[in-house]
Amino acid sequence: MASISFKNVTKTYEGAKSPVVPNLNLEIKDKEFVILVGPSGCGKSTTLRMIAGLESITSGDLFIGDRRVNDIPPKDRDIAMVFQSYALYPHMTVYNNIAFGLQLRKYDKAEIDKRVHEVAKVLDLEHLLNRKPKQLSGGQRQRVALGRAMVRNPAVFLLDEPLSNLDAKLRTSMRSEITRLHRRLDTTFVYVTHDQTEAMTMGDRIVVMKDGQVMQFDTPQVLYDSPDNLFVAGFIGSPQMNFLDAEITEEGGKMYAIVKGEETNKLEIPAFKQAALKPYVGKTVTLGIRPEHFESVDQVKENNYLTVKVDFRELLGAEYNLYVYLGDVKAIVRMPSKLRIPEEDVIKIPVTLDLMHFFDKETEQAITH
Repeated sequence: MASISFKNVTKTYEGAKSPVVPNLNLEIKDKEFVILVGPSGCGKSTTLRMIAGLESITSGDLFIGDRRVNDIPPKDRDIAMVFQSYALYPHMTVYNNIAFGLQLRKYDKAEIDKRVHEVAKVLDLEHLLNRKPKQLSGGQRQRVALGRAMVRNPAVFLLDEPLSNLDAKLRTSMRSEITRLHRRLDTTFVYVTHDQTEAMTMGDRIVVMKDGQVMQFDTPQVLYDSPDNLFVAGFIGSPQMNFLDAEITEEGGKMYAIVKGEETNKLEIPAFKQAALKPYVGKTVTLGIRPEHFESVDQVKENNYLTVKVDFRELLGAEYNLYVYLGDVKAIVRMPSKLRIPEEDVIKIPVTLDLMHFFDKETEQAITH
């Protein structure tokens, strides 16, 4: 049983005015792959290091399985950690780097040899066992670091930005390798990253953190479709969601979001969103529209479009990002590359009305998804 439970956990560094992690409550299930994601300084690495025992807990309780581990040293927590820097011993071969933890624990040589070769086979390292780290590529070094963790058969794997030193192509391939590894080992993974693409493609569930607090903890799809607040809405998705000021009005039994830009735009609010927005009639809210939730320019209808001034295009192959202005406000629209839209034109771009998001301007909490 390798569930992980934070109960009112606080971490405050000596001399600090405020905690880096205040009152954290978090339940990670046995065998789950959970991603901790957020901007630099949000507390995600500190949270991971508290699980590992590399950071002390100021107050609260941390459980791994049924065991409270606040005062249990790292070596006795049945965890293995993979670092951003690989942390391989440069004078040792790949074989000895993988075997080192077992050698310290006085395992039998035959058992060590068996485990090392089993792990090397899984990670495609068998032909590299006699090489030293300087003779390996970045991806190979990362696989050796994973092998050193795997060989001990830990209950929990902790991974602290393990792919950040790799180039973009290698990161993509290593993401799928780590995902497959989790399925094969069938154990608990906790993975820290600042890269929301990694989070969306790898995790069973994602913890989005800000200032040491959990902003939302859910599956990747729920975070994308139904962000609880403005921060999660802006953090999840690439390019990020567009945010516009919109006044909520009501006319003839229908509700509209009025957005000012090159001209005054009037977006009809779908019926299933109207009840939640009723208290905001006459008020200004934050309207969120993802770049991919615009429609083809030939789909313009009454009250379904924004009038924008085109700034420039960013070609991505089959698609491009269209950077536009609504008055002084910048926005991004994702379009198929076959559509040729001249730069500096003023155009009408339809919005997928059902997929609009609305947020309270004061609390920044979602009004509707």
